[in-house]
Amino acid sequence: MVLATAVGLPLALWLGHRRRGGTFAVNLTNVGRAIPIVALLSVLSLGLFGTAELGPFGRSGLATLVTLALFALPPIVTNTYTGMTEVDADVVEAARGMGMGELELLRRVELPLAMPLIVSGIRLAVVQVWATATIAALVAGPGLGRIIVHGYESFQTAEVVAGSLIVAVVALFLELTLALVQKLMDPLPAGSR
Repeated sequence: MVLATAVGLPLALWLGHRRRGGTFAVNLTNVGRAIPIVALLSVLSLGLFGTAELGPFGRSGLATLVTLALFALPPIVTNTYTGMTEVDADVVEAARGMGMGELELLRRVELPLAMPLIVSGIRLAVVQVWATATIAALVAGPGLGRIIVHGYESFQTAEVVAGSLIVAVVALFLELTLALVQKLMDPLPAGSR
């Protein structure tokens, strides 16, 4: 999530502020949604030969990290770009008329007004990545998925159920917590939209 946010958020903020090139970036990142995550994870895991010495990640861990970062990009880029372009052009023009420079305009006008959609994209990405990360166990990647896969392999139903429940409960917790954060980040009072 950190990697996807560090790449996708500044890119989409910049493109949304400029209001050019964003459609291409959104479409490009959304192509990733068409690729099955298991296929991407498998190809990257097999293709990263010689990376076993990359610290604690290893080949499967690095493949998992890259796959989940790519999987998180579409909602972050799409929502951030959309949030930026949804800021009323009259408000932007008024801020420029008041003498705001581009950086100040971004920081004081566009970013606060786009924040609900930005947080919504991050929220969606976090929940998707958390729920999907269990698949990494299929290529010996790290994560809670190992509990579930081990349970299947050893016919331990309780282990499968416990692992699945942990993943589901944490996903629900993340969804509810980030929905609250999204609501708190909205600069406009409820009902004024």
